[in-house]
Amino acid sequence: MPTQLSIACILRDPLPPTRADVLTLFGIEMPRYGVHTELVGQGGQEAGAPGWPAGGMHVVGRLHSPLASVCSPLWDLLGLWRALGGLRGLTQGRRPDCLQVRDKIASGVLGRVAAALLRVPFVYWMSFPIVEGYAVRRDDIARHQRGPVGRLKWAAHALRAWASWHVIYRLVLPGARHIFVQSDAMADWLAGKGFPRERMTAVPMGVDAALFDRATVEPVADPRLDGRRVVLYLGRIAQSRRSDFLLDVTEELRRECPEVLLVIAGDAPSNDEMAWMRREIAARGLEQHVLLTGWLPQRTALGYAVRAEVGLAPMPRGVLGDTMSPTKVIEYMALGIPTVATDIPDQQLVLAQSGAGLCVPMEAQAFAAAVRELLNNPEQARRFAMRGPAYVKAHRTYDILGRNVARTYKKILME
Repeated sequence: MPTQLSIACILRDPLPPTRADVLTLFGIEMPRYGVHTELVGQGGQEAGAPGWPAGGMHVVGRLHSPLASVCSPLWDLLGLWRALGGLRGLTQGRRPDCLQVRDKIASGVLGRVAAALLRVPFVYWMSFPIVEGYAVRRDDIARHQRGPVGRLKWAAHALRAWASWHVIYRLVLPGARHIFVQSDAMADWLAGKGFPRERMTAVPMGVDAALFDRATVEPVADPRLDGRRVVLYLGRIAQSRRSDFLLDVTEELRRECPEVLLVIAGDAPSNDEMAWMRREIAARGLEQHVLLTGWLPQRTALGYAVRAEVGLAPMPRGVLGDTMSPTKVIEYMALGIPTVATDIPDQQLVLAQSGAGLCVPMEAQAFAAAVRELLNNPEQARRFAMRGPAYVKAHRTYDILGRNVARTYKKILME
């Protein structure tokens, strides 16, 4: 068994990577266990790490190109060719110890075929049930768009959802020696589809313990927060996430707490989505009760976070939410912020084990009542705040997750 392992990894995420479950887990933690990665994928718009010290990075094409949906498998093939060292590398017997595809469909087929040709294990990493996401988009179009254009869009999304289902569940996952998933709930859900549970490992979202150490975070000096009861949503907003639910909750809160201020520290995936959120705020007359910051450097966003009394983590129930492991609850807990979260399985599990927050259905009145409970009971909020960091350090930091993932890779390669 080699002490140094190399993984060729085709990613859906933009390169250079910005997500902690790539940047921290594979960029920092995996090399400590002798696991190095050659990243393959498309370039993004956001700035990431300048290079990839944990192995190599091979960027071909642009994620936001209008050609990406068609060309990305070809781009990935070229990137993989480069990762293998081209013809010279192949003739010299250069090959990774395994080939992994993350959250891609057509490239999942490519990865399975390439792994067979290279005679190395094929691994799939599912951080999101993307096929079911396509189905949700199809159904949203059916509900909200009418006429010939709406029917045409529905047909296109229906075809994509149907084809993607057959590719992933009939061609890609059956050929994977191992499947990494984001939660135990996702593993159980896939097991219900007939995939062996023993071939799956859940890797929930975590945090960088040093980055999310409250003692190292400087609170922002923003006078708009002075004298307000600040509640926080840290992360992106989007219609598909039902982000307007945050405004429903704020409307409920301001009736009994006129000094409440919801800080949404994050951006939207597009200008249209941000404009939609601003229109919703204005239509409800919440301009004095909602601060929408837009994109912020991470340290600045954390500076807003530590000025909050309560952190909000709404996530709709359903296949998408129920199988995910959102980061927000873990981030709030690491920073010592009492949390109110919806009752998807991973959030239920974390809050039940840690005792660091309240878990309620995604209903505006129930959510607002839980927030008021924490705002009106500072002793309970203090207890929740104290429990969060200890739980995260014991269970959900990337050094702990990294040890488990590295152990799994070595087990896979010994089969």
